[in-house]
Amino acid sequence: MITYFRDGFMDDKDASVSVRSRALNYGLGCFGGIRGYASDDGSDLFIFRLSKHAERLAISAKTLCLPMRVSSARLEDIVCELLRKNDVHADCYVRPMVISDSDELSPVLREEDATLVVYTLPLARYIDKEALDVCVSSWRRTSDNAIPSRLKPTGGYINSALARREASDNGYDEAILLTERGQVSEGSAEHLFMVQGGELFSPPSTEDNLDGITRRSLIELATEDLGLKFRERPIGRTELYTADELFFCGTGAEIMPIASVDRRTIGDGKPGPISSQIKSHFADVVRGRVASRRSWLTPVWA
Repeated sequence: MITYFRDGFMDDKDASVSVRSRALNYGLGCFGGIRGYASDDGSDLFIFRLSKHAERLAISAKTLCLPMRVSSARLEDIVCELLRKNDVHADCYVRPMVISDSDELSPVLREEDATLVVYTLPLARYIDKEALDVCVSSWRRTSDNAIPSRLKPTGGYINSALARREASDNGYDEAILLTERGQVSEGSAEHLFMVQGGELFSPPSTEDNLDGITRRSLIELATEDLGLKFRERPIGRTELYTADELFFCGTGAEIMPIASVDRRTIGDGKPGPISSQIKSHFADVVRGRVASRRSWLTPVWA
């Protein structure tokens, strides 16, 4: 495999950092997650909302004083070139990262240490289940005033890992994290939508969750394409237990219905009609079947 590292393309095995690296020792960096989807006839590969992902990584990097060092447009070119160099024609994942590439001691963020990394790997279904059994985690989502949760800082994901480990240890598939105020934030690495009375609800990014590109895309698809009603507002924990439907969304998870929360069955325990409708439409969009949303896709081989 070929990876982009330190201003050039190289064999994956050569793209490495020292064990002394600040990126490794202190988690100093940020990343993005991008999906590529093969067209139905296999002739092309569509990257979903590439420009939005590039823009968000640039914002994250600036916030952390680790500049991306290339323009957002150049990052888009690097992603496409990387996929071509690896001859990727099937569903895939692309991870661009900006890290502190310094071997000096102490957790210090310096602009001159910033290095861009981009790699890819095959990815079909991220979660191979029809619906998930989840719990509300005892771990709280990190406050945006502690670690900027609306970005994707590498070190902040210990919070997600602890919540997911707790869920797994207790027989659940995934966790929902609350804010320090006790409001619903998000899953360990996914946004959450609730359906109640035929209307969609989702907590805003001010509830210490990521400014999600998939989430924003689904809001547009649901309201503009499917004619559904949507409201962004805080969600309380107990609202989850009586929801008609719940589902996660994200680059990796795509749309993943939730069967139960804390052993309380949601609906009939199966994907609900609105979740299923959104999931089906999203699949059509990312495969290039919806002409009005083709501008969201960047073709790699066309």
